[in-house]
Amino acid sequence: MTEAIVTVTKKGQATIPIRLRRKHGIGRKVLVVDTEAGVLLKPLPDPVKEKGSLKKLFEDENSRDLIDEARAAERQRERSRNR
Repeated sequence: MTEAIVTVTKKGQATIPIRLRRKHGIGRKVLVVDTEAGVLLKPLPDPVKEKGSLKKLFEDENSRDLIDEARAAERQRERSRNR
């Protein structure tokens, strides 16, 4: 396990050492988890890699397409209710 001591500013900001950011693929944002042992910083998951078993179902569609389809279906349901 690698450890590093960093300074925390008055605003609660801390700099993650570059070697750890590179090692864990940390970009501009991280997930902050409150654990019994303390605060855990985790890189945000890559949505493309996280699709896992659903990847085959949505191969030809991106998230924007899926959202647009869901919104169109919701608008249609609303129209049906208002008749």
